[in-house]
Amino acid sequence: MTDVVVTGASGHVGASLVRQLLVRGDRVRVVLEADDPASLRGLRLERVNGDVRDQASLRRAFDGAEILYHLAAVISIVGEMDGLVRAVNVDGVRNAGQAALDVGVRRMIYMCSVHAFQQEPHNQPLDESRARVDSTGLAYDYSKASGEAAVRELVQQGLDAVILHPSGCIGPYDFAPSRMGQVWLDLYERRLRLLIDGGFDWVDTRDVARAAIRAAEQGRTNESYILSGHYRTIADLSQLASRFTHVPPPRLVAPAWLASAGAPVMEAWARVTKSEPLFTRESVAALQCNRKIVRTKAFEELGHDPRPTDESVRDAFSWFAAQGKLRVVRKGGTDVHHRVPFT
Repeated sequence: MTDVVVTGASGHVGASLVRQLLVRGDRVRVVLEADDPASLRGLRLERVNGDVRDQASLRRAFDGAEILYHLAAVISIVGEMDGLVRAVNVDGVRNAGQAALDVGVRRMIYMCSVHAFQQEPHNQPLDESRARVDSTGLAYDYSKASGEAAVRELVQQGLDAVILHPSGCIGPYDFAPSRMGQVWLDLYERRLRLLIDGGFDWVDTRDVARAAIRAAEQGRTNESYILSGHYRTIADLSQLASRFTHVPPPRLVAPAWLASAGAPVMEAWARVTKSEPLFTRESVAALQCNRKIVRTKAFEELGHDPRPTDESVRDAFSWFAAQGKLRVVRKGGTDVHHRVPFT
């Protein structure tokens, strides 16, 4: 039994991670800013207050823990968000690493992102040796690369840390829901009428969580591991969703150049209406990613062998159905519930 502490436990990956840790029999402490979120209710966890922007609160939260899983992050497709992206994804990472070092945490697992790597050139495989994003890159991408650099600086001061780079995360236990989880719901309810040409590498949160636990046990200090899955276009995913929900996918697919041209209008409208934009310049750019992401190192050293994408999509919809989150669809004035298999 190991004493572990998790930041960002209420997020999509965190929800899978804490459940796997509990099944192992570990004593799990989660760091929360506010009340118990829905994703953690009913779980036998120790809950402590803390904020990654407050290093003193982290020292109190981490005291006595052997392993730190640092997952807390702000995911943004709209830039710096008035400084919040850097405050959490860079300064918050540095605070967590320093607090872990100060109180004697044996090992830190930092959940970075494949976004920390420069995606170009697209025609060459992307592995852990690829250069990181610099200050000319997108705000979120640069923040993840900078957070990684902060961890490496602390390693030089004695911190034992392993850095993980998951790709786009999908799967069950998506309480918030995540941005991709919202796409599943929008597809189901036929609110999404237009797709964007492009895709990404998708990995199941359960596989990411499993690799994180193995990284704590056998990862090498100061090493990066890419936790990728399988490349699928957005159109591919919409077809998979349709297979499980029987809701026809959108027929329109906008080319990336057209979506990029229209993104400023979407962003401006979202600011006026205080709503989430359908897409932004950053989200369109993310969908033009490198298709040759290499996970060999994580497979050989952590046993990372991601499940098929269709299994992740199926389980995501089955979980949403079990949670009562697949609402009634109106069709021709009639309420229709689409069948979602649980097998």
